Amino acid sequence: MKTIQLSFIAILFSYFQLFAQQKADDNYILLKPDRVFDGRQTHAGWWVLVKGNHIEAAGEPGSITAPSTTKIIELKGMTLLPGMIEGHSHLFLHPYNETSWNDQVQTESRAERTARAVVHARETLMAGFTTVRDLGTEGAGYDDVGLKTAIEKDIVPGPRMLVATKAIVATGSYGPKSNVAEAVVIKGAEEADGPEGLTRAVRSQIGHGADIVKIYVDYRWGLDEAAAPTFTEDELKVAVQVAKSSGRIVAVHSATEEGMRRAITAGVTTIEHGDGGNPELFKMMKEKDIALCPTIAATEAIATYHDWKKGIDPEPAGVKRKHYIFTEAMKAGVTICMGGDVGVFPHGDNAREMVLMAEYGMKPIDVLRSATSVNAEVFGLKNLGNIKAGYLADLVAVEGNPADDIKLIKQVKLVIKDGAIYTGQ
Repeated sequence: MKTIQLSFIAILFSYFQLFAQQKADDNYILLKPDRVFDGRQTHAGWWVLVKGNHIEAAGEPGSITAPSTTKIIELKGMTLLPGMIEGHSHLFLHPYNETSWNDQVQTESRAERTARAVVHARETLMAGFTTVRDLGTEGAGYDDVGLKTAIEKDIVPGPRMLVATKAIVATGSYGPKSNVAEAVVIKGAEEADGPEGLTRAVRSQIGHGADIVKIYVDYRWGLDEAAAPTFTEDELKVAVQVAKSSGRIVAVHSATEEGMRRAITAGVTTIEHGDGGNPELFKMMKEKDIALCPTIAATEAIATYHDWKKGIDPEPAGVKRKHYIFTEAMKAGVTICMGGDVGVFPHGDNAREMVLMAEYGMKPIDVLRSATSVNAEVFGLKNLGNIKAGYLADLVAVEGNPADDIKLIKQVKLVIKDGAIYTGQ
């Protein structure tokens, strides 16, 4: 067997050589970390054997038999984890303190936005996130389907993608908006109304390649731009029924109590943000097995863009509210997905959400589960999110033990996706 030290991998598979390794069914790699987090628990001294694009074996060294041609990678002092799954991403957006959301949608060309998305995809993969749930292109049409295809064809490096394409909003509720009636304004999502209109939009987006149906069940379109529900309960029930009949999950943006109530009653799969949550609603979510994706990092990022200095200034109302809903959701036993709404803050810093989840009171081991096995289960991802024989070889090595110190999850040293080594820093 040939042993390769990680420092050599760092040179061999550098930033400019992401596609140097060709995948082959008969290639074996044996990974020897100090410990393995398998998606559920941490196991000291485990090894993991990869064959081609899948995990051949995982367990105690004595239980693993590797061919003489196996490439061995020593991961001293490191933890090996399943490739992490980003639950709420917008690869076609970049931080709002660089360019406002309105200006990104209205003034950046589709070519520029796609070029940025290619870079964002690479940064996401390099950070150890081998899968993303991308919840809307925000005015870039179906370009996420094209990016997903380019990644699948190995044209550009990036994570596996579950895409929502345009997302769906009620007419008049979403932006950008203009006071000039004659102006042609690019919308950040597809407008649809009534059971027939929603049915048409859901089916059209699925036909264009959507893996997920994303619906805005409320938005800032009330009096004085207050957040208010958009679709009726009956409209949402039809949209959910149509989406789920095709096997798609339904993710909904919601920040109001009534919007959440209607979404829960309609039987959606996940609620994004959930700022209108309360103990009653979280009890309902638990009973109906609806997960929450709290997007803490986006809330804190937006507060900093409005000059909030964390640790110095008092917490703004939005941050206080996020603490409350996160705590109450955990108390109620709601399934919590890891997803930060990345794009509001920089791609590649996806793990910022994980650090904040621990800061807000979740045990680090549960944060790791949320970003791996929990997200895989909620999103219907087969053979991902766990390290076990037969699963796809999406793996990440980080310094130290993130189950003790979650901040170590940012110290990514090795990424393997579909059996191919993409980076070693």
